[in-house]
Amino acid sequence: MTLRWKEALFAGAIAIAADAAIAAPVLAEQKVLRVGMGADISGLDPHRASLTTDKGPIGWMFNALVRFAPGSADPKDIEPDLAESWTGSDNGTEWTFKLRKDVKFHGDWGVLTADDVVYSLNRAKDPKRSTFASAYSAFKTIEAVDPLTVRIELEHPVPGFLGLVANYHGGNIVSKKAAEAKGADFAKAPIGTGPFRFVEYVTQQHAIFLKHEGYFRGAPKIDRIEYRFIPSETSRELAFSSGELDLTWGRREQRWIERWNKREGSIIDVYQPGEYRTIHLNTTMAPLNDRRVREAVAHAINVDEIVTFIGKDVGPKGCSVVPTGYLGEDCSAGEYAYDLKKAKALLTEAGFANGVTIKSVVSNSNAQLPVMQVIQGQLAKAGIKLDMQVVDHPTYQELSRKDASGMIFYGAARFPVADTFLSEFFHSSAIVGTPTAITNFSHCAVADKQIDAARSEGDPKKQMAYWVEAQRLIHQEVCAVPLFNLMQVFLRSDKLDYGYKLTGALNLVPPITELTDLKK
Repeated sequence: MTLRWKEALFAGAIAIAADAAIAAPVLAEQKVLRVGMGADISGLDPHRASLTTDKGPIGWMFNALVRFAPGSADPKDIEPDLAESWTGSDNGTEWTFKLRKDVKFHGDWGVLTADDVVYSLNRAKDPKRSTFASAYSAFKTIEAVDPLTVRIELEHPVPGFLGLVANYHGGNIVSKKAAEAKGADFAKAPIGTGPFRFVEYVTQQHAIFLKHEGYFRGAPKIDRIEYRFIPSETSRELAFSSGELDLTWGRREQRWIERWNKREGSIIDVYQPGEYRTIHLNTTMAPLNDRRVREAVAHAINVDEIVTFIGKDVGPKGCSVVPTGYLGEDCSAGEYAYDLKKAKALLTEAGFANGVTIKSVVSNSNAQLPVMQVIQGQLAKAGIKLDMQVVDHPTYQELSRKDASGMIFYGAARFPVADTFLSEFFHSSAIVGTPTAITNFSHCAVADKQIDAARSEGDPKKQMAYWVEAQRLIHQEVCAVPLFNLMQVFLRSDKLDYGYKLTGALNLVPPITELTDLKK
C-alpha cells in the first residue's frame, strides 16, 4: 500500500468513527487492554491489509468460514468458524459449507447469510479490490445454495484450500451491505462479525475497538482495546514499565528477550510463524543484471554470522526461498556458501575487479536496519559497496514498489504452503509493474512453468517434484538469498491472560478473543 493511497484514505482524519459514532468514554469498571505498536495502521480492509500493524486488529474484527484455533498457526488445527460444517468432493474441486445461524455483524448491519460469503470471496479474488487476488485464481464459482449454504467450485485442486477460506487475508468475511454502502471508505469503518468492533481512529495516535456484545461465541471479557502507535522502542518499553501498556511489540533480539524475561510482572511470547527474511535481488538493475554479480553477493553474505547476531531462538536459519517448515520446502539445491574468495573471483570475471556499488532502500525499523548494517559490512569485504538509503518503513514500502532498489530486504509470513511464497515472490506475475503484483519485490521469471504446474497438480508426489524444480531454478538464477526466520516477539503483563496457549498466530499479533482477560 503506497503512502499516497494511505494519505488519501485517512486525509484530514483527526478522529474517524464507524457509523459516525464516537468512542464511548472509559468507565472505571471497564477492562481496557492497551496495546503498543511501532507504526500506524494503513487501512483496515481485510482484503487489502498486509502490514503487521493492520493484520492484528483485522483478526479481532473478522471471522471466516473456518479458523486457525486461537494461538495456533498450524493448518492441522483448522476448526469451524462461521461455517459449522463442510464437505469436500473426492477430487478436491467442490466444497460445500453450512453456515451458523444468527451470526450478527457489528452495529446495525444485520446477520450473516450466504450472500455475504459469496460477496466476500468474490471480492477477495478481484485484483481491483484485493491484495491477495492471485491466491484465489482457481475459484471457478462461488454460489449461495440457500441462505445458510455456500458451494465453491475450483478449476483444479488447490494446495491447502482451507487456508484460503480461513481467518487470514482474503478468507475474512465482510458485510456485503456495509462494503457496498461504504465503498472505498470501508477501510476506515470496517464491519465484521468478530469479538471486537472498530469505533475510532486518530492518525498517528491510536485506534479504539469495543467488545461486540452480540458476538456469536459470547461477549468478550475485555471491554475495550486501545491500539496505540508508539514509534520509539524506548518509549514503548517505558510505557510498559510504568503500567501504561499491557501488551507491546517486542524487540526480536536474543539479549532483549533474556533481559525482559528477568523482569518481574512481564512475560515474553516468542511464537510462529517466523517472518521469513530474504534478500531479493533486482535482476533488471545494473550491476545485478549480471548473474555473476548476484552470485558474488550471495557468497559474500555470511548467514551464520547474521543468525548469531539475531539469536538462534529468534532467528533460525533458512535453507531455501521457501520458508522453513512450509509444505513443499526443499533444501536439495544447497546453500550459497560463504566464500569471499569466490565472491571476488566472480566480480572479476564479470568485469568488476575494482568492486561494485549496489543501491538499497532500507527501512529504519529495528527488524531491518541492524541486519542490513551487518550485511553492508559483510559485502564490503568482497568489494561490494552497499549504498543504503535509510527511510521510515512506509517510505521503504513505497519506494520498493516503485522499483527504486537493487537489493530488497523483506520479511513475510504466509499460509505455510510453498505455492504462496513461490507465486507471490518468484513468479513473473509478481514482477514490479505487473497488474497482478502483490509485493513488487521480485524480478524472477525462471520457474513459472513449474509453479503453475504444481498449483494445479492433484498428485502430491508430482506436485512436490514441481516445487523442488522451481526452487532449484530460482537458486540457480540467484533471484534471492534466503536468510532466516524472524520469530514473533511480544511483551505482555502477567495480568493479561490470552485464554489460550500462544504457539502461533498467522496475523502475527496475538489474537484477542472473547476468552482473553485482564486480571486485577
